[in-house]
Amino acid sequence: MAEVTLKSADELQIMRESGRLLASVFAYLDSRIVAGISTMDINNLAERYIVDELKARPASKGQYGYQYVLNTSVNHVVCHGVPSDAQKLKNGDIINVDITLKKGGFIADSSKMYMIGNVSPFARRLVDKTYEAMWEGIKAVKPGATLGDVGHAIQQHALKNGYSIVREYCGHGIGREMHEEPQVLHFGQKGSGVVLQEGMTFTIEPMINQGKAKVKLKKDGWTVVTSDKKLSAQWEHTIAVTSTGYEVLTLREEEQVET
Repeated sequence: MAEVTLKSADELQIMRESGRLLASVFAYLDSRIVAGISTMDINNLAERYIVDELKARPASKGQYGYQYVLNTSVNHVVCHGVPSDAQKLKNGDIINVDITLKKGGFIADSSKMYMIGNVSPFARRLVDKTYEAMWEGIKAVKPGATLGDVGHAIQQHALKNGYSIVREYCGHGIGREMHEEPQVLHFGQKGSGVVLQEGMTFTIEPMINQGKAKVKLKKDGWTVVTSDKKLSAQWEHTIAVTSTGYEVLTLREEEQVET
């Protein structure tokens, strides 16, 4: 495995600012992601806000040949859903919006689930339990813990609530590059894997399925869907390992009290 890059206090301060700006993008979108909006409209709104208002760069655009600034993953789409003019959100949909932002040379990465109109209790439960699972993983972060501890905490929460964990896609180190070492799996055994150290920065972004864990990649080469067409949910934050535990660099305003 390639070496994990530890961030200095100065670098962490820049990442903190990138994370704060990214949280503000979600705040801007919150009232705008409603029934009737197209996923391309969401993309365009986010791009304008990031570039014009925040004077930052959407880090996903151009990465690996991707043309857009975010992913919009609706209902049974697990991750990497591609924005489209044709896809309009409707009552009862759930959607994950995954956005990256680069400012001062450092990247923040976060995603949030939106529930459109009257969502079924089954969909709402999946969204809520996935959010809880992400936080179970985050709370396991501290110096001396392992990535296996993080994955185990997420996996246990998902399984006890009757869900399955997607294994093909994972969290990742982040900093000057969007994808750095280490890989952060959302399943695992306690005490296994990379030992966490102060200064590490990575994403935790579990994808949790209502049905089976099996997924497939669509012909567009990006969109990943559940094989059984059942719902999938995902949440994501960028995390820093501190001397005593963790800091969520992309924490949103509505989460400040909860944590």
